[in-house]
Amino acid sequence: MSGRYRPERRRSVVAIRHVAFEDLGTLARTLDARGWDIAYCEASTDQLSHRSIRDADLVIVLGGPIGVADMTTYRFLSSEMHLIERRLARGKPVLGICLGAQLMAAALGGRVFAGHVKEIGWGEVSLTPDGLRSPLAPLDRPGAKVLHWHGDSFDLPPGARRLAFNAQYANQAFSHGTTGLALQFHIEADARGLEEWYVGHAVELNAAGIDLKRLRRDGRAEAERARQLADDIFEGWLAELFPEEQPAVAGIGEGRSSGIVPRMAGAILS
Repeated sequence: MSGRYRPERRRSVVAIRHVAFEDLGTLARTLDARGWDIAYCEASTDQLSHRSIRDADLVIVLGGPIGVADMTTYRFLSSEMHLIERRLARGKPVLGICLGAQLMAAALGGRVFAGHVKEIGWGEVSLTPDGLRSPLAPLDRPGAKVLHWHGDSFDLPPGARRLAFNAQYANQAFSHGTTGLALQFHIEADARGLEEWYVGHAVELNAAGIDLKRLRRDGRAEAERARQLADDIFEGWLAELFPEEQPAVAGIGEGRSSGIVPRMAGAILS
């Protein structure tokens, strides 16, 4: 495919998933363009300590409808926190999105708590000075919006740098060292994939009094701009992590990944 990256070896990314429909979404395009091997790990059933996850070039911890406070009910959450903590201590990259960001905050010693308002919908975030110097800088573009979909939040953990905030929550994104990035909001979701979210989270949307027609309309209106923001943010972060990788042809946009990738090999599933 034109525009692919050609590293000396194929890098690996493991996406830790909590529900099937909250997947890598548009981020798969960037990884596919770089020629990475992509695999999903099911948080609730797979062996999170397996070396293929522990030693992957990148781990992305995705969102889901549970929270850190549910750890006694869903004990695998503690295994995720341990994985995040160990990888960051070893300087191995981790991206946490929504629940993944909350797990990263907790793993690093931050307090995770029920928020004062459920935040679901498209909106702007503001960047701190550190955020403006980070791969999140594209979010400073006029009218740039992200998808919020959370009820919990967190305090900034020790040693972390706050990158983004909004009127509802003081901590919308943070970095830890050079390899940890936590996003309370979603950059990965696209309009097509969100149709599955609307079904899977129907009870939550109804309980929160969300106007689904408006949410769907906003998602479609933001789809192209959100895709470009996701490309720019994620590509910028990967370029910082792996500066030795150079594109064969500038740009990643000629093709689009279907987002359908194989689940992790059976060796780690028990």
